[in-house]
Amino acid sequence: MKKLLLINTSLNGKQGHSWQLAEKFVDQLAASADINVTLRDLDSSNLPHLSSSEMAAWMTPADERSEQQKELATISDELVAEIKANDIIVIGMPMYNFGVPSVFKSWIDRVARAGVTFRYTENGPVGLLENKKVYVVAARGGLYQGTPKDSQTQYLKDVLAFLGMSDVEFVYAEGLNMGPDAANKGFAQADEKISELIEKMVA
Repeated sequence: MKKLLLINTSLNGKQGHSWQLAEKFVDQLAASADINVTLRDLDSSNLPHLSSSEMAAWMTPADERSEQQKELATISDELVAEIKANDIIVIGMPMYNFGVPSVFKSWIDRVARAGVTFRYTENGPVGLLENKKVYVVAARGGLYQGTPKDSQTQYLKDVLAFLGMSDVEFVYAEGLNMGPDAANKGFAQADEKISELIEKMVA
């Protein structure tokens, strides 16, 4: 049985287009394959911005941490353990002001840890979260794919590869705020891509 981690980042919860499309992806996969799904809703996880005190807690040996440091280190430890435990990662990703949601950045800041999820070498950093397949389900109000204004795609490829997850595929639903016709076209293209990916996964 494969283990799948569904990470939703929409501030709109289940009403968000990225949430709905990512959930559709996972539901369709679950209907065709034997998978165990874990949901991580970053909006309700209430992750604050990373602080120097939290980072210092990671760098303090476990047996020397204060009670406060133990609590702070647990936040990252649990997120890292969660991603390590799963084979497939599906990320629901809306675009906010040409970037990723701040809750996703807070998550990245806690799972990117030197010596834990990546390590430095003479030839540069090496990611330690290997042998994972990542699917990013990106929902956008406008049309950005393949243009210089798509600030998400390369960032996500880079930061995930930095952690060792270089096998990443994207599902795009664009033009969702450009009127009914554009939205219907965007959803249809996303549905087609989802079906294509699932067919390839279960083949």
